Amino acid sequence: MAEDVDVLIMGAGPAGLQAAVHAVRKKTGVVVIGKPENSALYRAHVENYLCVDGVMDGREMLETGVGQAIRFGAELVYEDILHVEAVEDGFLVRSETREFKALSVIIAIGTAKKKLNVPGEKELAGKGVSYCVDCDCNFYRKAKVAVVGNGSAAVDGALTLTNYASEVTLVTNALSVSESMQKRLAESSVVVKDGLWAKEILGEMGVTGLVLDDDSTVEVEGVFVELGAKGPMELATAIGVQLDMDTFSYIDTNKKMETNIPGVYAAGDIAGQPFQMAKAVGEGCTAGWFAANYVKKLKRNS
Repeated sequence: MAEDVDVLIMGAGPAGLQAAVHAVRKKTGVVVIGKPENSALYRAHVENYLCVDGVMDGREMLETGVGQAIRFGAELVYEDILHVEAVEDGFLVRSETREFKALSVIIAIGTAKKKLNVPGEKELAGKGVSYCVDCDCNFYRKAKVAVVGNGSAAVDGALTLTNYASEVTLVTNALSVSESMQKRLAESSVVVKDGLWAKEILGEMGVTGLVLDDDSTVEVEGVFVELGAKGPMELATAIGVQLDMDTFSYIDTNKKMETNIPGVYAAGDIAGQPFQMAKAVGEGCTAGWFAANYVKKLKRNS
């Protein structure tokens, strides 16, 4: 059963954590879902942020931010988000082991979609190589497909594809998911190639096979690259959030960080350039502030 929450924040980077600090201090219930190590700041060193003298370690800054958010009263769920949808009176968000119904959602999960960087990937993108299971699964009914990845998005994608494809192979060299997801995978029809990785994608007009790093080949018509967590745009567009009209590469927001969907806000890299911590923190502050106000107004009028 879904747990009720006022403001749910997707992403535990600087934008998400700052949003949590501001939202929770306005006496709203706040849950942050995400892994700080997925933030670009985690592997960065900062020296161009106001009041930082010298160089600061991004990982340490995030750990401090996590501590602040928790101290003020936010709950941190260290999991990937697998699903989000609009429902009556709010939004349903599912992570690896929990499900929440939120009155307001702040999307602060960055933009990068990782690639395999193997031969054939670029050439066959859109011709059998996909980065979005939910978007493209319907095109692979009764086909043989492979999913490459080690995280929750890869396992969830492989499980989803069993409802469409005739055969699903998961290629993973360091699977890292919750016990519940491991159990679901073991009980499914997914063929798991454990301890192996993609070496090359074969095909000319379309995908015909996937070469693994032991030089074996899996005959497939589709390869889904799912590295890390669920893609930010995949999650955002699932609830009808509008992207920028020029490049369709970031979420369109106003000065309150509101999207076109009432109750949904966006902050940080996913809201466009510049990709800087200063911008992320400022937008997180704004999104957290207005999301909390939105929830308070909803409650007053209910």
